[in-house]
Amino acid sequence: MRSKSRECAFKIIFSSLFNAEEPASFRRGIYRAEKLGEEDAAFADVLLGAVFSNRKELEELLGKYCIGFSAERLFPADKSLLLLAMAEAKYTDTPAVVAVDEAVGLAKKYSTEKSIGFVNGVLAAFIAGEVQK
Repeated sequence: MRSKSRECAFKIIFSSLFNAEEPASFRRGIYRAEKLGEEDAAFADVLLGAVFSNRKELEELLGKYCIGFSAERLFPADKSLLLLAMAEAKYTDTPAVVAVDEAVGLAKKYSTEKSIGFVNGVLAAFIAGEVQK
């Protein structure tokens, strides 16, 4: 169930905004708490690898598509969702529309009502400008 993989990845990315060093035990603990199977944990690792390996570029893209907001000013939950969805759409074989839909679903669960439209709008602009070239 890839949705749970994304949710775990979101939590780990969110945590990384406050603590740059992520102990392996933390990641395993998140996976265990969400009861991720081996395949789902591997997918979460792929997502996390895409975010952390390309963090600098993704942050620059956030600045480009979050008009009026610098990456530093973003609500941490929104920033985590955007990083996750952008990395998934750009660096994996997941269709962009799926990455956006999943991010919006997580925004509904973990962010504010206004954030849902914000996340959707930023990702739509990102997809149009970066993924569908």
